[in-house]
Amino acid sequence: MSGTTKTPPQPVDSIEDLIAFLRAGEKPPERWRVGTEHEKLGLHGADRSPVEYAGDCGISVLLDRIADRAGWKRILEDGNVIALEGEGASITLEPGGQLELSGAPLRTIFETCSEFHAHLELVRSVSEPLDIVWLGLGIHPIHAVDELPRMPKERYRIMREYLPTRGSRALIMMFATATVQANFDYASEADMVDKVRTALAVSPIVSAIFANSSLSDGKANGFISRRMYAWLDTDPDRCGMLPIAFEPDFGYRRYVEWAIDVPMFFLVRNGRYEPAYDMTFRQFLEKGRAGHRATLEDFDRHLTTLFPEVRVKQFIEVRGADAVPPGLTCALPALWKGILYDSTARAEAGSLVMASHAEREAAREAVSRRGLAASYAGRPILGLARELAEIARGGLERIGHAGQFASDESVFLDPIFEQLTLGKSPGQVVLECWEGEWERSLERLIDYARY
Repeated sequence: MSGTTKTPPQPVDSIEDLIAFLRAGEKPPERWRVGTEHEKLGLHGADRSPVEYAGDCGISVLLDRIADRAGWKRILEDGNVIALEGEGASITLEPGGQLELSGAPLRTIFETCSEFHAHLELVRSVSEPLDIVWLGLGIHPIHAVDELPRMPKERYRIMREYLPTRGSRALIMMFATATVQANFDYASEADMVDKVRTALAVSPIVSAIFANSSLSDGKANGFISRRMYAWLDTDPDRCGMLPIAFEPDFGYRRYVEWAIDVPMFFLVRNGRYEPAYDMTFRQFLEKGRAGHRATLEDFDRHLTTLFPEVRVKQFIEVRGADAVPPGLTCALPALWKGILYDSTARAEAGSLVMASHAEREAAREAVSRRGLAASYAGRPILGLARELAEIARGGLERIGHAGQFASDESVFLDPIFEQLTLGKSPGQVVLECWEGEWERSLERLIDYARY
């Protein structure tokens, strides 16, 4: 489920081909899986400096050692290792050196959580000799954007050029933030529509549960989720709450029509990235570019450059959560599975908040500032979050996927219920500790947040 689908460079003759591409992602319920993606923020433990790509203790060495130890395949760009592939999963680099595991599509959260902890153990064992520490926070707590490294990926160089022309916080999003997200299958067009609408409707609530980016540049930043606030001014063409999803005719065609009217970032030919943000994908489809015709591979890649809170490819991505400590990381896919993979839970969650597009967008900004203390369409989000967690628990109990230590996956929601008992988002807890018992100590913060 991670990254782009392995699609052939087949020329696209019409929009119908693009619609068929999304339809090809349909799977019967017995084949539904969950893929989890989580990012980590790095620094050197001794002097808290950023982790550069090059150097004896840099990310390049880290990736090489992971590849040697785990037997994963190196993915190169201009001779630089930029990713690893193995066991149905991948490890990739985000623009500022954030390390991401794009997990394999797995049937149960027991498997997902086992994969996550095995990944953490592997990364820790390789990182410690390099004095690299990885943090479960939604934004880098110490270094500003201009202090963070740039990864040697042409994709990110082009994004670096273009996105600041569209939003004032785009570079913060690219270089300083980290997230955890989950990917889900759909059985049909109607099923896709129902899941996307439900996920968008409750996304501000989930974002509040996981809001965890209250410290940046070495101080309190005035937000509970500074990561979410950055997304509010990144690129209005490709970000946000996807209002078309709530229109009566939403389906594969409407999503494709929206997607192809977004400017492209780049065109890739023979492994080389060429800037292409002077044209939309629709224009590329109709006219071509420098003798090149659009292919399904181009479209698949273009879909990865669209960033609504809920994204459709040949699966559905829910994207609204900050990176968090390990227990909550495993809770994120469990929460969404309980909501999206059980029809009763999905109906209950979808009717939990009846909100307009303006109210959904307003809730995102309110959550960025106040987390679980915010309101959504006139209702306290904390109460909504408690209801949503109970809905998810019921969904997981009805699904009934058993594992090594429990009869169903609802056990993975325990960290969420503990958080909701506190009545505070993780970022609020961090902020109170920072101003209180930690006495604004970076060492205490790092000890708390390290994976």
